[in-house]
Formats: sequence, C-alpha cells, structure tokens
Amino acid sequence: MHSTRRQWLQGMAVLASMPLASWATTTQAPQFAAAWAVGAELYVGVLQAPDLPDQGLRIQHAHVVPTRAHGMTQLTDGSLLFASRRPGDWLLRVHPNGKEQWQWIEADRAFNGHVIASHDGKHLYTTETDLADSQGLIGVRDVHTLEKIAEWRTGGMDPHQLLLDRDGSLVVANGGIPTQPETGRRKLKLTHMDSSIARLLPAQEGHIAGQWRLADTRLSLRHLAWGPEVAWAKDRRWLGIALQAEHDSAEDKRQAPVLALFDGQQLHAAPLPAEAEWQGYGGDISSNGTHFAVSCPRADVLSWWQPPAQASEVGTCVSLDSQQGVYCISNPSVMHPLQTATREMWSGGAQQVMQWPNKAAVAATQAMALDNHWVQI
Repeated sequence: MHSTRRQWLQGMAVLASMPLASWATTTQAPQFAAAWAVGAELYVGVLQAPDLPDQGLRIQHAHVVPTRAHGMTQLTDGSLLFASRRPGDWLLRVHPNGKEQWQWIEADRAFNGHVIASHDGKHLYTTETDLADSQGLIGVRDVHTLEKIAEWRTGGMDPHQLLLDRDGSLVVANGGIPTQPETGRRKLKLTHMDSSIARLLPAQEGHIAGQWRLADTRLSLRHLAWGPEVAWAKDRRWLGIALQAEHDSAEDKRQAPVLALFDGQQLHAAPLPAEAEWQGYGGDISSNGTHFAVSCPRADVLSWWQPPAQASEVGTCVSLDSQQGVYCISNPSVMHPLQTATREMWSGGAQQVMQWPNKAAVAATQAMALDNHWVQI
C-alpha cells in the first residue's frame, strides 16, 4: 500500500489532471460523477451525455488516479468525493474548478470503496477495514480536511456501502467475506462468512442499534439503494441490497438471488425468476420510486423488481432488459431517504448508456470502460 502511494506521488508531475470545463454550468444533458478506464489509464471525473446517441460520453473533467476507484458522492458545495476500491489507500475530493484534494489512509487501515456525508454536512463517513484483525470500521472524517476524527466498529467484516436513514442513523452493509490482510482481496474461510445489515447511531458514537442477517450465509450483502415506501409502514422506505454469491457449488452460485429487501424490521432475499441463471452477482442497484433495478453484468441483464405489498409476501422480478456488460445505474435520489425518486434512470454498459423508462440509447461507451458505479449530479 505504501509503495502505491510513493509511486503515485513520484508520478504526479507527469500524471496531471485534465479539467476540461466546470460541471457547475447549466446543461440539459445528464451528468455523472464516474470512474472509468481508457486502456491502462484509470480516471475519475464528470461525464456528460452527448447531443446524439451514436456519440460517446463527453468528458467534462478527468483526473488520473493510481488505482481503481469505486464509490462516489456529491457534497452540498458541489464538490465530488471518490473512494478507492478495496483495499484502497486514497480518498479524492474534486472541486468544481478542478482542484484536487487527496487524503491517504493510515498504514493499518484500508478503504472499502464508499463514502457519504453526514446529515448536517460537517462530517464524512467512510467504510474501512482494520488490517490487524480484518474487522470493519466507519471512519468519521472532517468534511474540510478529510482527516479522521473518530472511528466506529460495524459489527462485522468487509463493510461495503453505507447510507443515511431519515433519522440520521447509518445503515451499513457488512459484506462478511474474510480476506487476507496482505492482499486485501484474497478470500479466506468462506464457511465463516457473516454478512449483515447493521444500523449505527452517530449521535451515540456509532452504537449498533440493530443487526440483520439472511438465512443463506453465503450471500454477501453489498450495495444499497432506497426505494418506495413500505406499504404497511408509511414512515419507512424499502432498502434494496444487491447480493454477491460466494457458494462453493457453481450451480448454487448460478441460481443464487441477486436482491435482498429490508423493510426496517425484516430482511429477506427475493427469489430469482424461473430459468434465470445470473451467476449470483448483483453489480449495482437503484430505484425509480416504485421498483428496484439490479444490474447483472455477468448475464448482460438489467432486472426490475417489485417490493411486496403485504408483509407475508416477497419481492418479485417483473421485467428484464438486455444490456451488454451493464453495471452502473443512477438515480439522483437513491442515496437520500428524504428525497423522492425520479422515474428517469441511466445505466452504463460495455457498449451504450441507456435511459429508462424509455429504453433509449443515450450515448456510446466503446472508447472507455465504465467502472462499478456512477452518481448523477
């Protein structure tokens, strides 16, 4: 990890950022905070849909990064935060004028790929791993300096995405996959997986107020999105969770669920539709306010799910759309429990960006390889 940092600092003189225009300007075309690759070069920045669908995504800002990025978020001042993919060692803030602000993690910690801001905007929360014991942490950081001021245990290993609930509590997906501290991504003892959804209370220094698990312990809970209101509890919204299967059997993995649903009290996996074999991998998740969308890049499928209308029911897959290499999905409200979702969503794949619900090709992506996530700004 330290060699990565040294190599990056030594190369900063030649690996300069490439700000092309401010994203603060008014535009009708959708813009996205994103991560992508062009050949061996890795970037984060802002992409914009072009005027014509057969054209490629326009690069508004591009910043070279030393390793792959993963999650991103926009702050109230318009700046963008990008977190490095686990086991990551950098956090990057990009201001609308293109100025970069870097923060490198402590030697005994690793970033786990996601970052959000607190309700009052004074702090940042990052998912991290303590490399000494592989246990998960929430890093509490100053929003201006990006420096850590506190950290809280998440009650498990491999914490991944985190969101704020309406009451200011943190909802965290503990992926639960034991890994090798020296490599960070080498999986160990999958029979000891302990994936969970945990609720932490920032007002009580990260006290764990609740924790929920699926019956199948080989399903890793990873990516999160807020969805429609729960029919029998109007003060709560559905939380959708994209799943990653870690079964030993290839057949079990092919037929494993890709979505779990949480109503604030109960957590359950939504069964796959008949004949579906999606390799047990939900890549990203979003919502249009009535349904959840889960990308399945290993099957080139974007799946659409209806949450249950009764407490005794389960979520169901209501439609499927083909999109080659589909991964990132975006709706501006899915990270904010107090905002109403819009019907418009954008999914990025290996060939095209698609706009939903119109199923319209918005842009071509052949010149770049989009990474796991993007956020509409």
